Amino acid sequence: QVQLVESGGDLVQSGGSLRLSCTVSGFSSDHWTIGWFRQVPGKEREVVSCIGRSASSTYYADLVKGRFTISRDNAKNTVYLQMTGLKPEDTATYYCAADPYGSSCLFGYSQGMDYWGKGTLVTVSS
Repeated sequence: QVQLVESGGDLVQSGGSLRLSCTVSGFSSDHWTIGWFRQVPGKEREVVSCIGRSASSTYYADLVKGRFTISRDNAKNTVYLQMTGLKPEDTATYYCAADPYGSSCLFGYSQGMDYWGKGTLVTVSS
């Protein structure tokens, strides 16, 4: 059974840092494209960052480029999102998702992300 579990969300001050973790089970994280998404109530979900089967293939939304870093620890079957320079507008529920077949996420799309975690809340205070 495929499962993705996010952790690491917290309340942090503007300018602070957090590291989110997405631990997967039921498949090897390095075999699928994994992405981080975020959503604020009343707004559409948006792609934040993605990592492909090759860890050198990554995507970052313009809003987080230079501040967030995605990485993967294959031994732990975990994908991380290191977030620095956090801003109040980064406040959202962050979800990780997995695409077993494609890599649309690497181009900024959420199509193909067949498996989702339940999310972790990040709140950035001003």
